[in-house]
Amino acid sequence: MTSVLLRRALADPDSAISRSLPEQVEVLLESLDTPPRLGAHLRAVHDVARQLADWVAQHHPGVRFDRPAMLFGAATHDIGKIIHPDELSGPGSAHEQAGYELLLSRGFDEGSARFARTHGSWTTVDIGVDDLLVALADKIWKAKRVPALEQSVVQLLVAAGGREPWQVFMALDDELDRIAADADRRLAFQARYPVVAE
Repeated sequence: MTSVLLRRALADPDSAISRSLPEQVEVLLESLDTPPRLGAHLRAVHDVARQLADWVAQHHPGVRFDRPAMLFGAATHDIGKIIHPDELSGPGSAHEQAGYELLLSRGFDEGSARFARTHGSWTTVDIGVDDLLVALADKIWKAKRVPALEQSVVQLLVAAGGREPWQVFMALDDELDRIAADADRRLAFQARYPVVAE
């Protein structure tokens, strides 16, 4: 039975989060009896990821990434916390591999499931812009700035677009400041929902 609070977290029209999750993700979360707090968190990060994807598409049209896969990844990146609920309110990375395996077991392909595994390990060599944008969304939604992650994004944008690194850095910094300005509203939205399912 789907939690009333989870449904509210996924559809609240009065929230700081303007966009809904993809329908397939909502169905998945409801079928897994997802804790409402996790549903709210995934919605917040997905909303920020969409803003980042829009910004990249507008300011760096030469950058190629799989937008639908990236948005799916943002919407499911922490799904492994269903299996490791202690990581909903505390540190831990066991949810990353668990989420990846959970998505694979539910029929999602590796290209979609990988974000559950890569969002916390963005320093590996084979990480693409899709993965970096999900990792960045997972930080900036709460106004957390991670210079090394941001520099990795800048390097990929520079390589794809030919602009000077300082120009790309300044423009990205401005966009991240704009997104971070709403962090308190997103945090308050997430905090309205309990960590445990009803």
